[in-house]
Amino acid sequence: MKILVIGGSVFLGRAIVDEALRRGHEVTTFNRGRSGTDLPGVEAVRGDRESSDDLRRLADGRQWDAVIDVCGFVPRVVLESVRALSGHAPHYTFISSISAYPDWPDKPGVDETFPRHKCPPDADAEFGDYGVLKAGCERAVEQHFDGGALVIQPGLILGPHENVGRLPWWLTRISRGGRVLAPGNPAFPMQLIDARDIAAFTLDHAAKGTTGRYMTGGVQANTTYGDWLNDCAEVTGSDAELVWVDDAFLVDQGVEMWTELPLWAPEADNQGVWTHSSAKAIAAGLTCRPVRETVRDTWEWLKDIPEERRSFGGRMHHGIDPDKEARILAAWDARS
Repeated sequence: MKILVIGGSVFLGRAIVDEALRRGHEVTTFNRGRSGTDLPGVEAVRGDRESSDDLRRLADGRQWDAVIDVCGFVPRVVLESVRALSGHAPHYTFISSISAYPDWPDKPGVDETFPRHKCPPDADAEFGDYGVLKAGCERAVEQHFDGGALVIQPGLILGPHENVGRLPWWLTRISRGGRVLAPGNPAFPMQLIDARDIAAFTLDHAAKGTTGRYMTGGVQANTTYGDWLNDCAEVTGSDAELVWVDDAFLVDQGVEMWTELPLWAPEADNQGVWTHSSAKAIAAGLTCRPVRETVRDTWEWLKDIPEERRSFGGRMHHGIDPDKEARILAAWDARS
């Protein structure tokens, strides 16, 4: 196939491009060239998707078999891309998020039948937060693309080249050794997926011209927090001691959920975080590698990058300050 990837140089977009090239597809990427480096073998078109002139230049005289939009965050901006590319490809895939559903993460068992956030397809960035805007982006594609529309809704994505900073932070912290603040209940089940598995599923269905929405959060309870952090210790060869501190104590100590201890949130308040359903996608061929394989491969990519060059999140900083971690551990030791 001839595929246009909007984005394509960072994390999930990079995984999609890498898999597409491996399969022998011809890939054009369209991005500003600021966030990452395009993979060798692509036709890289530089431009800003918020520029009508750049979109016209991209589409002028070109035809593709499929468009895969990995970096749409504002409905109005996605709508302009959809209008510019209608007639230049028969199929458009939009990479969205499970956050498009207001019931996630509070309610268990969220799937594609749940209502999405109310957001029009031409909304500006001020209309709402990330999840609200993603729902509007989905509608921009579904309602206005002249062709087949496929929406992929990932859950919590890990894997090599992760730019969010969740698993890279944990690997880095645990590789340093010593006593490590481990949050909550080590037996608490998680639901994680590798970017490369989403990439394969996306390309399979772009080739088939599949339409509709597919939640791609992976297999429920495919690891626990304890197994996940133990995997980090094993692959890094660390002698770190994981010190498990309960949720209530962490809340009392002012630990920010999700960011200071990545992928941690108090169990009692987040019953639906790890229980969303990928049953529809799994029935349609989504396969998920073991989480330990993802941890191993991410460390193989990360370990040769100097720590000062490791990025732990572009939109928000991930990881707890070492002094704060030490204070909490000391307070935990002294609690009796």
